[in-house]
Amino acid sequence: MQSFEINKEDLERLKTALESDDAELEKVLKEYHASEIAILFEKLPLEAREKIINILPSDIASEVISEMDEEQDPGELLVNLHPDKRSEIVEELDYDDATDILSQLDEEDQKEILEDIDQEDATNIRALLGYAEDTAGGLMNSSVIKVHIGLNKKEALDEIIRQSEEMEEFYTIYAVDEHDVLKGILSVKSIIKAPANAKVDDLVNKDFVYVKADLDQEDVADLIQQYNLTTIPVVDDHMRLLGRVTVDDIIDVMEQENTEDILKISGVSEDEELSGNWKDAVKSRLPWLVINLGTAYLAASIIRHFDSTVAQLPILAAYMTIIAGMGGNAATQALAVTVRRISLSDLTDQQAYNTVVKEFLVGMINGAANGLIVLAIALFYDANIMLGLVLFLAMTGNLIVAGLTGASIPLVLKRVGIDPAVASSIIITTFTDCAGFLLPLWFATKLLLHH
Repeated sequence: MQSFEINKEDLERLKTALESDDAELEKVLKEYHASEIAILFEKLPLEAREKIINILPSDIASEVISEMDEEQDPGELLVNLHPDKRSEIVEELDYDDATDILSQLDEEDQKEILEDIDQEDATNIRALLGYAEDTAGGLMNSSVIKVHIGLNKKEALDEIIRQSEEMEEFYTIYAVDEHDVLKGILSVKSIIKAPANAKVDDLVNKDFVYVKADLDQEDVADLIQQYNLTTIPVVDDHMRLLGRVTVDDIIDVMEQENTEDILKISGVSEDEELSGNWKDAVKSRLPWLVINLGTAYLAASIIRHFDSTVAQLPILAAYMTIIAGMGGNAATQALAVTVRRISLSDLTDQQAYNTVVKEFLVGMINGAANGLIVLAIALFYDANIMLGLVLFLAMTGNLIVAGLTGASIPLVLKRVGIDPAVASSIIITTFTDCAGFLLPLWFATKLLLHH
């Protein structure tokens, strides 16, 4: 099945239905999945979204709201609904989804919504709101299927059936004692296949992976990937079961973390929303550009130092920009690979050393290959073998600098506790720009002017 993309026909059809009667709108909406309606919401004003949510049954409306991106303000949409409809939708939401949406609202709106819904639902959501958003506690859903470890097969099945009426789906059953301390996990299959006289205690896997509520969401994602889990239990310091994090939540986390890394490498703050306004974008990006301006002046000062060389060999000015630009591109490649390796696992000293050596060799080979091309161009256009040699040496040297800095700087920053994705690109650009100007000017001064 292909992913849904907004096309003009779908949008026009929906807009026509919105201007028609409720029956026609209902008919059109039935042709779309909840996630597709959430995507169509991107192109619709708030009033149209409200009308659609009010027309949809509460269970479908809750799915649509849970599928909306944070930047689409699902919380604002919820606040504007009639209190009765709003309560029905919030009660249909999984606790973790309801918490994510309510966390976007101010305390007054949160309080009003929670006072209107079922008391048990409100208690669970309030508990989840107490956890930091980027932790296991902030990700988890407190709805779980749990059975006492002392039950027999029939008692356990009866309990599972009773609890599952309130849940859409579940992957794992948790065995707890009378104090809710997690003792083990088991699957529905293991219970169904067990002999009639089997006890839960005999069926559970007591060697299980779990996380504490304050664990960072990226570490939770790593554990789920490492052990190929569909769900992971969340416990407190006393091993009491608090909830579960499911793989669908982790997919969202991975997308979020990857987006953050891409923005950071580009010198954009993770606080800038992808669809944010121009003021937020300026506030986010300007400080990095100012720092970059300072490093550009540093590179320019090298040219000023060699102004007599530039005056005698003006052709170098054109070639220097090529060499500096190639160095920047090569460094970005090495940086992207290294930051990705760091984000996937903590590198040992030997792995870090191997990474730097590899990028040094890649830089040297790529530099020599590109250097030969530039040498050939200098021979063809300028008929100057010594100029070609200068450019060959400068290109090779700068791509070696690019490889070394692209690999080593993020590793060093990681060691000293600085996020390598944030600071690396500015430092590396400084090195490649400076080397891109210094090397051709220095080699030209030594080999051409003193020749």
